[in-house]
Amino acid sequence: MTISLSSGQTKSTVIQEAASLTIKAEKVDSWQGKDVFHYVLDNGEMQVEMTNFGGIISRIIVPDKNGKLENVVLALEEIPDYFTKNGPYLGAAVGRYANRIGGAAFTLEGETYQVTKNNGENTLHGGKEGFGVKVWEPEVYKKEDAVGVKMTYLSVDGEEGFPGNLETILYMELTADNELKLRFESTTDKKTIVNLTNHSYFNLNGINGDVRDHELQIFADAITPTGSGQIPTGEIKPVSGTAFDFQTPKNLGTQLDALGEGFDHNYVTKRANSSELKKIAIVKHPASGRVMSVFSTAPGVQLYTANHVRNFAGADGKTYQPHWALCLEPEGWPDSPNKPSFPSTSLAPGEKYVHEIVYEFDTEY
Repeated sequence: MTISLSSGQTKSTVIQEAASLTIKAEKVDSWQGKDVFHYVLDNGEMQVEMTNFGGIISRIIVPDKNGKLENVVLALEEIPDYFTKNGPYLGAAVGRYANRIGGAAFTLEGETYQVTKNNGENTLHGGKEGFGVKVWEPEVYKKEDAVGVKMTYLSVDGEEGFPGNLETILYMELTADNELKLRFESTTDKKTIVNLTNHSYFNLNGINGDVRDHELQIFADAITPTGSGQIPTGEIKPVSGTAFDFQTPKNLGTQLDALGEGFDHNYVTKRANSSELKKIAIVKHPASGRVMSVFSTAPGVQLYTANHVRNFAGADGKTYQPHWALCLEPEGWPDSPNKPSFPSTSLAPGEKYVHEIVYEFDTEY
């Protein structure tokens, strides 16, 4: 079942779902002539706030081991703030191509495409105006054990230089079991590339300082090392015995000190594309007891420790600094279109791109 809000509707609408599952939907503004809504999904234990502007997750509010509710993602104060102030891609759906494409160019079927340069000589997260700044067409829906928002966006042929009319549907839902589930589905009318993810910045201590006291485990035995411009060299490098090794749970601060810089690296969670939904990471904050497990069908996950977030005015009067959050961005490997040995990110007419992500929240005592 889907429930659409008319463009003229401005009052909050509360839709009672099964048991304690509810959605609150409110039109808050418009952008480039399209209505922008703020949604609150609630299962009685936790809340997720999101918007159809950029497919953004704006807040995730979860309890600690004592039941204290706090937001655990970096956020801006109000939804309209995301229109012009979201340089770090806070909570955004990023595409057409998450991460970097070297030289902002790639070749498909003998034709070379030049896409927008927005990261030195490279392209990052889809170019200057990627999916995270587009207004998606939303529909609210319910299932027996979940409530969610279905968002649709058509990226036209040539947008940011990418070929093909690419239609993407993004399902974002909260389950009764404290899971935030995302599912991207894309189709095209011309061979293209696609690599979509969510760019939330997590801080399980309620964003009360940095994340050096977090414990991280990533189920990956290798990374794809990078060279100039953070473009992969084409190698697959084992992490065992290095600062990149999170195969067993590690204190993030200890690993940051061992590395001597912040993390911004792709971890190899699969060697080839498959539809298997795999647990790829566990994040714990021992003091609060909050735990987040991450699942994905993608072959990689980018670990980013907010290295370039500095003196950034965030929500609730807080000023975000480097290492105040960590991103786990499940995705295809960076620069795959230019690395034939990497899992392919190409999509042809008649095929469907599907990427599922699950963030599961719990507490340990």
